[in-house]
Amino acid sequence: ESRPKQLLVYINPYGGKRQGKRIYEQKVAPLFSLASISTDVVITEHANHAKDNLYEVNINKYDGVVCVGGDGMFSEVMHGLIGRMQKDSGIDQNNPKAPLVQCNIRIGIIPAGSTDCVCYSTVGISDPVTSALHIIVGDCQPLDVSSVHHNNTFLKYSVSLLGYGFYGDILKDSEKKRWMGPMRYDYSGFKTFLSHHYYEGTISFQPAKHTLGSPRDKESCRTGCYICKKSGQQLEEQHKGCGLKREEDEEEWKVIKGKFLAINAVNMSCACPRSPKGLSPAAHLADGSADLILVRKCSRFDFLRYLVRHMNQDDQFDFSFVDVYRVKSFQFTSKHSEDNESSVMDIGKKRFGQFCRDHPACCCHIANSTWNCDGETLDCSAIEVRVHCQLMKLFARGIEEDRKDEAAYRRSSIEHLL
Repeated sequence: ESRPKQLLVYINPYGGKRQGKRIYEQKVAPLFSLASISTDVVITEHANHAKDNLYEVNINKYDGVVCVGGDGMFSEVMHGLIGRMQKDSGIDQNNPKAPLVQCNIRIGIIPAGSTDCVCYSTVGISDPVTSALHIIVGDCQPLDVSSVHHNNTFLKYSVSLLGYGFYGDILKDSEKKRWMGPMRYDYSGFKTFLSHHYYEGTISFQPAKHTLGSPRDKESCRTGCYICKKSGQQLEEQHKGCGLKREEDEEEWKVIKGKFLAINAVNMSCACPRSPKGLSPAAHLADGSADLILVRKCSRFDFLRYLVRHMNQDDQFDFSFVDVYRVKSFQFTSKHSEDNESSVMDIGKKRFGQFCRDHPACCCHIANSTWNCDGETLDCSAIEVRVHCQLMKLFARGIEEDRKDEAAYRRSSIEHLL
């Protein structure tokens, strides 16, 4: 991939750290200037400003789009860019089976949010200068994107976490407590852990037989990953011979019914400073699959043991109540009404409904959770998800094998610029 000459930059001044404009002007803009990169800067004024703007601009005059902010800002730019590509190609995003057109315009992420999961999982560090240098030298990292549909209606794209149950409940509760700042996630997490809700439902999925490796591998996805390269080659062959597409519908679906504390589907490790290995340490950035993690109903103590494993080096899938599958698509339907529920419980629910909603740790059972889609809530519990292999590209190179390489890379890149 070539080095960019002209970039479109979106800055979210209201992001988590509220430092986006300052970070860009002080740390990033001088480097772009040194590298003779011209920029058009848009300061976003409201939600979906960047997304709407991407549908209108002359996108072909840019070599890349840069977003300065957190995961929410990246998601907005990604939705705008993918949506624009599909619109220009006459593809209906509401059709869950539609083969989407790849985005050849790369996205750069300058981290300035309260969570910078996508940046951390694709670069290995959440640092504006490092990200700026990846953009300047023209690095390229393909990325899988999942499309989420409900009843043939497009809902969202996801690149990191789709979580139902535990992570969905945390997000829903934390949205009401924005005044607390980033602390709200700890508070809502503790509250959700104590409530210990499980949800009944049916999950059906297509195993990702096309990709090498498994979620239990000890090897992580790193720069120049062989498994992702292999998937990229398969994708090229698939574009040449359309006959391969028909096999998809004929492939087997596995069906699992149960009571779940959490259902998580991740396209990447979802690593962050608190959880250095992430939700699925061996997940790949660009192999056309997602890791589907099912945490069945278990005791509070067992669930705590599972959560603690995200912070240490132990195998977090090594529990009898945890199943993990590498999938290329899946569907989920919740079971709305509990079996054997007496009419007395129904009367109790109606009378104490408000109390139960405010104090969900009581005995009443809530039938549905909410899906957490890359940090945003989805209203529908029944969804259909499909992974699109290498749908977009980032100005990144994956995580280096050794973090020392990153420091050396930064030094040599700055010297090269000067």
